[in-house]
Amino acid sequence: MDANELRSKYIEFFKSKGHAQIQGKSLLPDNDPTVLFTTAGMHPLVPYILGEPHPAGTRLTDYQKCIRTGDIDSVGDPSHLTCFEMLGNWSLGDYFKEGAIAMSFEFLTDKKWLGIPVEKLSVTAFEGEPGIPRDDESAAIWKRLGIPEDRIRFLPREDNWWGPAGATGPCGPDTEMFIDTGRPSCGPDCGAGCKCGKWLEIWNDVFMQYNKTADGSYEPLARTCVDTGMGIERTVTILNGKKSVYETEIFAPIIATVEKASGYVYGSDAEKDKSVRIVCDHARASAFILGDPKAVSPSNVGAGYVLRRLIRRAVRHGKKLGIEGTFLPGIAEVIVGKFGGPYPELAENRARVMEELENEEQKFLETLVKGEHEFEKLLPNLLRNPQKVMSGRLAFKLYDTYGFPIELTEELAAENGMTVNRAEFDDAFKKHQELSRAGSELTFKGGLADHGEQTTKYHTATHLLHKALQMVLGAHVAQKGSNITAERMRFDFSHGSPMSAEELARVEAIVNEQIARDLPVTMEMMGLEDAKAAGAMALFGEKYESLVKVYSIGDFSKEVCGGPHVDRIGSLGKFKIQKEQSSSAGVRRIRAVLE
Repeated sequence: MDANELRSKYIEFFKSKGHAQIQGKSLLPDNDPTVLFTTAGMHPLVPYILGEPHPAGTRLTDYQKCIRTGDIDSVGDPSHLTCFEMLGNWSLGDYFKEGAIAMSFEFLTDKKWLGIPVEKLSVTAFEGEPGIPRDDESAAIWKRLGIPEDRIRFLPREDNWWGPAGATGPCGPDTEMFIDTGRPSCGPDCGAGCKCGKWLEIWNDVFMQYNKTADGSYEPLARTCVDTGMGIERTVTILNGKKSVYETEIFAPIIATVEKASGYVYGSDAEKDKSVRIVCDHARASAFILGDPKAVSPSNVGAGYVLRRLIRRAVRHGKKLGIEGTFLPGIAEVIVGKFGGPYPELAENRARVMEELENEEQKFLETLVKGEHEFEKLLPNLLRNPQKVMSGRLAFKLYDTYGFPIELTEELAAENGMTVNRAEFDDAFKKHQELSRAGSELTFKGGLADHGEQTTKYHTATHLLHKALQMVLGAHVAQKGSNITAERMRFDFSHGSPMSAEELARVEAIVNEQIARDLPVTMEMMGLEDAKAAGAMALFGEKYESLVKVYSIGDFSKEVCGGPHVDRIGSLGKFKIQKEQSSSAGVRRIRAVLE
């Protein structure tokens, strides 16, 4: 079974169970400032798990592209990926453990779907901890379905607890499903969840029962929800009896392109195979990030820094394989062709993907030559150091003077039997770290720091500001992003010149006039085209479901939106603009508070 067939079967199965198929979302999350990328299929659904009604209903299914950056240094082995696809289904206050586990079991074992023999399945459940009970309910359901007791294991938090995706948010115990590979067990305690390789995880059902708060406590959610995740790459590997995700049809054309560019045949040398896998994964991740509707460009802060690191690591390993000149655009062409069907935005943004990769690769090739040359000049003295430790001061000089990333300095040092004094480097790098944190804050366009009362007020006020700006400056004004916390709002909008003091005063006055009217905020579901015909504003470039939520503030504004809102705007307080400035070419930024 290939990835396209698995994707299709999964969606077909859950649609047959009353689930509405929804669209996967951007790799850059809207509602979570604690992460740079969407790391799981549930990320875009956090507001709905927390209680917002979803336009498509209470049973949902989709496939979602994801990026996880914590394992970048592990990529190169046969299993780790930074870019992957997740299949998911959700219950928003609908079915819970009984329904989720029964459907998982049916899809895995029924011959109409995956047809995995029951005797090959084992499962795990949460063993409990002080204040949170053991998940005996899930275990009992598995037993009733035919999983014997000796193939049900209770494991601790690090194995059977999911979330939250960031520092706070929905979370809860999970139950995980494993396939027996047929390999010998590692000992008497070997079972599902063991890391020896005998058992491979294929699916994960998360039971969202709690919300982790900022103080670290766990509050029961007002309604229980289910979030499940099945990794496409891993599942295809298991179903086809492969030992590695890189042996599947998912990576076959990408590997073939690397082989053609390098002249190296994959499978001939362990160290070179590692480089091939790094190039394949990092090129795929970079193409997905650049092809995203909210794509960032390579930079030295936030998500742009991660993208730059992926591209540059791929380039360096391409050089290890003997590839000369730029090669990533050629690989990206194959990636766009392979994944442009399920992710049409890749094809739509193809030109941008190619241009950005070409520019960044060329720029880095120049940096690489300079940086490696400087490292080679330093090497004789470094090797005389009996501790075999390169000072962080020298590592920072390579970065600061030549743009040579610390990660590559560490790799070069390791190849020569040395380490880098990372603590010393980090001290010198402090200013950059502060910029990176600032850049991270900018990544949640349209994003809310939380769904608290004050943040909700600020979010509602952005609707008033958006409409007021159009009234004062013209219909060309469109929201380009926002950043909202409980202390203030920041709103980006399209406009070609600075606003005058008179224009700012008029906007401020219009917003406060509406607040004084204490207009009601109402919501109705309607088709996207109907919403546009009714005059509802929508974010440029945003992907919406066919059925959307339209929020109206009295007779003043109407906007397609998925965020939280107050019931009446009289509770907002006095609106005051603190600053208006340029954000980027053709985009202005307003910072405002509610007093």
